[in-house]
Amino acid sequence: MAYSSLRDFVRELERAGELRRIKAEVSPDLEITQITDRVSKAEGPALLFEKVEGSDMPLLINAFGSYKRMAMALGVEDMNEIANEIEGMIQLGPPESLLDKVKLLGILNKLTKFPPKTVKRGACQEVVWTGDEISLDRIPLIKCWPLDADKYITLPQVFTHSLKTGQRNVGTYRLQRLDERALAMHWQIHHDGAGHHREYREADERMPVAVAIGGDPVMSYIGTAPLPSGIDELLFAGFLRKANVPMVPCKTIDMLVPADADIVIEGYIEPDETCIEGPFGDHTGYYSLEDEYPVFRITAITHRKRPIYQTIIVGKPPMEDCYMGKATERIFMPLIRTQLPELVDMNLPLFGVFHNFALISIDKRYPYHAKKIMHSLWGLGQLMFSKIIIVVDKDVDVQNVDEVLFRVGSNVDPKRDVTIVEGPVDVLDHAAPLMGAGSKMGIDATTKWREEGYQREWPDEITMSQEVIDLVEQRWKEYRIE
Repeated sequence: MAYSSLRDFVRELERAGELRRIKAEVSPDLEITQITDRVSKAEGPALLFEKVEGSDMPLLINAFGSYKRMAMALGVEDMNEIANEIEGMIQLGPPESLLDKVKLLGILNKLTKFPPKTVKRGACQEVVWTGDEISLDRIPLIKCWPLDADKYITLPQVFTHSLKTGQRNVGTYRLQRLDERALAMHWQIHHDGAGHHREYREADERMPVAVAIGGDPVMSYIGTAPLPSGIDELLFAGFLRKANVPMVPCKTIDMLVPADADIVIEGYIEPDETCIEGPFGDHTGYYSLEDEYPVFRITAITHRKRPIYQTIIVGKPPMEDCYMGKATERIFMPLIRTQLPELVDMNLPLFGVFHNFALISIDKRYPYHAKKIMHSLWGLGQLMFSKIIIVVDKDVDVQNVDEVLFRVGSNVDPKRDVTIVEGPVDVLDHAAPLMGAGSKMGIDATTKWREEGYQREWPDEITMSQEVIDLVEQRWKEYRIE
């Protein structure tokens, strides 16, 4: 299912009883955050604030804040539907083989039956602000947390191109308001947007940038998807929507943007213009610290006649962004299996804020197999940031955290089964001794084999016979326990 606008998605949420309209006037300065945080923690609905102080635009938040709404945003009943479709298109090689990069790209190309198409006009340009009309203050940007440096755009679709190859990238990078016509662009050094910026800086050229907000909710998701470098996010968006993404030329820069977006901000980044960005209350539950980032100068703002400003807040989980992360976990697991066919299941738990914990179950086939999996994951895309990886046997339900921790307590000898490595870590990991560099831990909680140095007999696990389980199930009502 492809939504033609964010307003279509709002109507669908309302029909499903998943949205509440807030008619009281609210402040974008902390009040919206406090309301939304209470609703998020209570697993409540999406919120449409119809009257935000200082702006005529309504504000949508917590739209992705549950498994059901995240699935609705991607046009499915369950996020596993997408994973199953991808898995059905992939022919895995024998367990011992590894698909090289070219073969992996070939698999991904099978997912791209709906390339983006260029159109002459788009709803995102029904209203155009240029020159003195430009003002971020007409958009209901929010200040999320008390120590935040200013108001932020937290759910942008940031469009950039490689100066060398012309390859497009769509990333989700927060933007801090500096003044009415300038934003600080927070892209971390590992991300493609930052890589594109390095190319322009080395060439001493001005870099065009466009930021889209709203539109089909698929577009708000794809910037967070960990696609391999060189894969166009709009091809993946077409696969998810089962329809081409219509794109329209910008008014003041040479860039295409989604025609059905609610708001588009056009501009540029000078090669060497930077500013201090932050602090910002981040998804880790802590404030990320001040640092130097590029300045994004605005040349135009365009929008629909009746735009909706979509945003999110991040902080201590569970929050709306957690469900975006869980969508990624489910959708991309079949592609991870092309590299690691022994992978049975994985869980990036909400409390792990994407990169602190990865719970992995495997079909263990040889000694030290769990250690091989740890090192493989640390070399695989964004999973390289996984601070703590726990590996268990295939019969353990990694979606049940208590069961995983039981295996850690039961099966782990710390000296033998804990692996410590050094390498790149998420730049938001404040515990690391250096920004972006530190240590990571792998825990092998699988059953140990003699070939792994376990000299005793591994005990049998306590289980009930299936015959008695079936008997009790049949006679349960006779016991009158409930």
